[in-house]
Amino acid sequence: MANSVFSDNKKFHIDDDRRKALNDFCANLGIKFSDIALLDLAFHHRSFSNESAEFRHYNNERMEFLGDSVLGMSTASFLYDDMVENPEGDLAKIKSVVVSEKTLAPIAKAMGIDKHLVFGKGEEKSGGREKPAILADAFEAVIGAYYLDSGFEEAEKLVLKYIVPEIRKVQQNRGQKDYKTLLQELYQKKSKTCPIYELVKEEGPDHDRTFWVKVRLNDKEYGPCSGKNKKTAEQSVARQAYEALIGLEK
Repeated sequence: MANSVFSDNKKFHIDDDRRKALNDFCANLGIKFSDIALLDLAFHHRSFSNESAEFRHYNNERMEFLGDSVLGMSTASFLYDDMVENPEGDLAKIKSVVVSEKTLAPIAKAMGIDKHLVFGKGEEKSGGREKPAILADAFEAVIGAYYLDSGFEEAEKLVLKYIVPEIRKVQQNRGQKDYKTLLQELYQKKSKTCPIYELVKEEGPDHDRTFWVKVRLNDKEYGPCSGKNKKTAEQSVARQAYEALIGLEK
């Protein structure tokens, strides 16, 4: 579908060792790329382009944006067909869990994505290869690259290969719980109002920030709890509040 990847009107060179590594990655997944440059781009973090004067736009953010949509559509379509007797709310809850950073990051590791990521020097030194947010984003970028190369049907097959097992875990109550949803449902039953989340502070450099969030339930506050992004911090503080409310009911 797409031809070789260019950045700033220059073709990005992929040497023989890198090309072999990319082809080995594909072989391990049972997929093929007509244009391996698309896959290479999916592995380049923005910290690389930030430190490159020659290829300042060579990063995976646009592919991540595209892959996120393919991931969401593939997951939603599967759930729609798989859970024909369930209301929309049940499908939405499961989808929110299986497309979350906590689910996607381990999948990315299992695929070997971490081994092929390319960073700027600062992000490499700060442990970017192990950061869940970066791994999850890279997974979405790979999906976006495969969509561009092979079309939606093949990209959907790749998505479902990894997402369906996670859906089954959630259906069997073995998956990562969405504590924000659980807290909201429980608290609304009690008070008819919603929890209010507040970002308390942010710490650290741009490439390695920590966020602190608290949640208010009427006159009661929980947290703050921390995370490498606001979503993770909100889930942590929601869990704290949810477990506290459950404890009060016992």
